[in-house]
Amino acid sequence: MIFSLIQSHPMIAFAWVIAILVSLTVHEFSHALASKLKGDLTAERLGRLTLNPMAHIDWTGFVAVLLLGFGWAKPVPFNPYNLKNPKWDSVLIALAGPFSNLILAIISALIFRNLIVTAGTTPASLLVVFLLFMVILNLFLLFFNVIPIHPLDGSKLVFAIFDKPKHEQIRRFISVRGPQILMVLVVASLLTSYNVFFFVSAPSFAVCDGLLSTSCMGSLSSLFSL
Repeated sequence: MIFSLIQSHPMIAFAWVIAILVSLTVHEFSHALASKLKGDLTAERLGRLTLNPMAHIDWTGFVAVLLLGFGWAKPVPFNPYNLKNPKWDSVLIALAGPFSNLILAIISALIFRNLIVTAGTTPASLLVVFLLFMVILNLFLLFFNVIPIHPLDGSKLVFAIFDKPKHEQIRRFISVRGPQILMVLVVASLLTSYNVFFFVSAPSFAVCDGLLSTSCMGSLSSLFSL
């Protein structure tokens, strides 16, 4: 997709890549910021408390995002022993990433609507296209990362809720089987036409439609079929 888009509409491809960089960078920066606010300076000392994409991008994961639609950035480390309340502060640090994606999606949607309704900007404007990408990408990052399996951010909440000794099997299953389940889902999504991640795409497009008052799926289809 990205190669054909570069050949046919390089500026739209450029907007797509920049939206990915911005979304991933803000997500990881928010983890680092939340960690510092909760008393742990590990991420800051490692140079992760920055909005410089180069500090957060894992190039293998970034290329995978461009080519396959699935990828990753460098995880932000933190030391739970530096936190006042390790159990719940860890949850807040983990959820800071998805929360930042929600905020980015809302801000992008507000600017999008203002440009379309108030300023009368054409939907084909590169800025409008970039904002559309920002809304969709950040909603996908939000709903994907709150999936309650390791190593995704949502798993931290599950670990905090099921922290009793009697829940050891649950925690072990999420820790050991989580990455395996995620890999199977990704492979199945790539090798089949079935929408394996419907539980991510469905709410993402539904919220996007509500924020923009238009069909986000239709807008994307129009762009990528140009």
